[in-house]
Amino acid sequence: MLYQSTRGSGDRLTSAMAIAKGLSEDGGLFVPESFPRLSEEAIENLVTKTYSERAAIIMGLFLDDFDPQEIIRYAGEAYNASGFDDAAIAPVRKLNNGAAGTYFLELWHGPTCAFKDMALQMLPRLLTTSLRKTGEKREVCVLVATSGDTGKAALEGFCDVPGTRIMVFYPRDGVSDVQKLQMTSQSGGNVNVVAVEGNFDDAQTGVKAIFSDESVRAELDEQGYFLSSANSINWGRLVPQIAYYVSAYCDLIANGEVKLGEKISFCVPTGNFGNILAGYYAEKMGLPINKLICASNRNDVLADFLDTGVYDKNRLFHTTVSPSMDILISSNLERLLHELSGKDGGAVSGYMAALSGAGRYEVPPKVRDELSRMFAGGRCSEEDTYKTIADMFNKYGYLIDTHTAVACKVLADYRAFSGDETPAVVVSTASPYKFCDSVLEALGQEPSADGAQLISVLEEYSKTPAPAPLRALDGKTPRFTESVPISNMKSAVMKFLG
Repeated sequence: MLYQSTRGSGDRLTSAMAIAKGLSEDGGLFVPESFPRLSEEAIENLVTKTYSERAAIIMGLFLDDFDPQEIIRYAGEAYNASGFDDAAIAPVRKLNNGAAGTYFLELWHGPTCAFKDMALQMLPRLLTTSLRKTGEKREVCVLVATSGDTGKAALEGFCDVPGTRIMVFYPRDGVSDVQKLQMTSQSGGNVNVVAVEGNFDDAQTGVKAIFSDESVRAELDEQGYFLSSANSINWGRLVPQIAYYVSAYCDLIANGEVKLGEKISFCVPTGNFGNILAGYYAEKMGLPINKLICASNRNDVLADFLDTGVYDKNRLFHTTVSPSMDILISSNLERLLHELSGKDGGAVSGYMAALSGAGRYEVPPKVRDELSRMFAGGRCSEEDTYKTIADMFNKYGYLIDTHTAVACKVLADYRAFSGDETPAVVVSTASPYKFCDSVLEALGQEPSADGAQLISVLEEYSKTPAPAPLRALDGKTPRFTESVPISNMKSAVMKFLG
């Protein structure tokens, strides 16, 4: 299987080459030229397998230049009891007395308690192997822009991995206290964390600008470095995410909740579009998905796009209680546009040029029709986010975070509006203990402390256990305190690399 840029230029690459490069030199993202198919028989054969076995099989279909035994070994190392606190790795929950046909796919049982672990426990293994396969001798510097969860998951995954360095940029005032402490207290001799004086879009734009700067690439090459990415712009980040959609369907079959071939829907809290895009790719492979419901918070650029076919970032940016969704430039949408435009690199380049210049673009009716076939969108206010957290806890004793709450509300609204009662899975992306202050406030409690100190407060009030990695944050002090304006991001990278 070969990969090409969404913008149509450059060579066709193997998966190892695409993962090593991270981002195409024309600014595009790497995508597979075709998609493998999953028959009903193939899905049925996955039902009795473990999560790591399912993941290895799905990833292996896209990574056919890797030795199958390598993928099996890496999946076994990435998804096991030493890193995840649930043996199912990505369990599907059905609530007692909950709404019929509604399930929760919990993706936060890994070492950093967010869904990014599902990919970032695999990416370091895929990237270092890709470097070896492509004959790369230079040291890789992994650059990351984060809206909260990717940063810590990437730092954890790459910590002290030989031949790598990792630098994370996060919006100074755009992550929760727990998320910030997770990142700034990270151990490891090859890591660095810097706050950006701006929002996530600023950080992401700054990282992309560094990637596309030829003078930076040349200077780093002289010093024996090259750049790669751990954001979902890297195909090695995205391909492991396809696996948990397939796994969730298999679990529903195993538990007798759906029959083989029966369609289900997924409602996904969405910011950069990578998570929900993995679901779209699963559907292209043949997974029986009815709808992918894109849940937005007040930063509802994606919900508007799905409603109108117009992507317009020219709007107020809101800092919300679901910060990982506080995004106005959804990078992975470019990959979807590539598919819906018939793999027309020129069309995609035009959309991205319009977004860069005017801050908006509009897709033609044919693309809008394809969007409507597979996707629905909705938005959730801050007030409804709080109310949903309280309702879920008071009615079902189920504690959810702010992002999962957005998805719960949007799914309810979608069902009320459409009348669609297809069984649906809410993709639960983070532990509620990463957002203690907001969750406590939603439950009618006045937060009486700051940051990690609130973890024990929420434990005591909710009578639920906090994940061990978050409980261990109490008493930790930050290692990294640097903050830079957007204009100084490049110099910060150069300083880090000496």
